[in-house]
Amino acid sequence: MMSVCEIFKSIQGESTRAGAVCAFVRLAGCNLDCSYCDTRYARAEGRPYSIDEIVSEVRRLSCPLVEVTGGEPLFQAETPSLCGRLLDEKYTVLVETNGSLDIAALPEGCIRIVDVKCPGSGEGESFFSGNLKALDKNDECKFVLTNREDFDWAIGFVRRHRLHDICTVLFSPAWGRVEPAALAAWIVECNAPVRLGLQMQKIIWGHGARGV
Repeated sequence: MMSVCEIFKSIQGESTRAGAVCAFVRLAGCNLDCSYCDTRYARAEGRPYSIDEIVSEVRRLSCPLVEVTGGEPLFQAETPSLCGRLLDEKYTVLVETNGSLDIAALPEGCIRIVDVKCPGSGEGESFFSGNLKALDKNDECKFVLTNREDFDWAIGFVRRHRLHDICTVLFSPAWGRVEPAALAAWIVECNAPVRLGLQMQKIIWGHGARGV
């Protein structure tokens, strides 16, 4: 059994698929406690579902794009099996993970959206370095920035590991802590090899809205 916080259909708010209709499976539980976490309720609010029950709920939503998120999805040992079932059902499967756990556990065909936690998150030492070797061109890496120091740190990480040559890299402003215009200016200023990512769901429905 898996612990599930919520299953719903909405607009994909982040990643390169922002704006697309997407079914979300939000799993409960997380191994980190980021300073800007906007799904803190998912750390504890879960109820048991079998993989069959999750897949049945996803089918009911009639959406070819599915994101498995959290909490931290890889915190649950059954997540690779769930993703395998969804792939077998011919869904496009996104997995959004905080980057602290081994993404190689996920089956081939999943699109991994991997956070690299900056110092301002309070979890800046959490990234599992083995994930750098597991990433491929279909994956995405995301940095959420709380200030200019985070930006400089993130640019250093990207360039040191040539992350932009491996996968798509997105820089996003932490809601209420960095203005999007400021982050855009920093990106332009140093010709950063990244894409600006905004949390579309918050722009549409506001900070703190659930099930969107």
